[in-house]
Amino acid sequence: MITRHWRRRHNLYKLVGSRCRSCGRVFYPYSQRCIYCGSREVEQARLEGDARLVSYSIVYSVSDEAKYEAPVILGMVDIGGVKVIAELTDVSPGEVEAGMSLEPVLRRVTVNGESGLIYYAVKFRPRLGGSGSGGD
Repeated sequence: MITRHWRRRHNLYKLVGSRCRSCGRVFYPYSQRCIYCGSREVEQARLEGDARLVSYSIVYSVSDEAKYEAPVILGMVDIGGVKVIAELTDVSPGEVEAGMSLEPVLRRVTVNGESGLIYYAVKFRPRLGGSGSGGD
């Protein structure tokens, strides 16, 4: 499990996607094959720019491991035209609205009971001092 997590560190700790040299599209998460045209001519692309919440879902029924974090808010986030599915943090269900400005943050996901290894991943929170929702 530790080795697999280490291999996925760029997807988990950074917003690194793929840019296809054949069709020019950018997508997330990183893949060695373009999800649009199938080309293997891809390079890593860091996702940057303004992040906006496109849509979201609030999950109340969660596993036993996540019961203290319920409800979990999952969102489709647009970062410079690239869509990312991610968990939202530092926000309550009543505060979430489509169009709100977000920023990526690194947050703890779980702790391995055997090794004590702490696993982290990128989540999104409302932009601090941000411009609010898309209707501004």
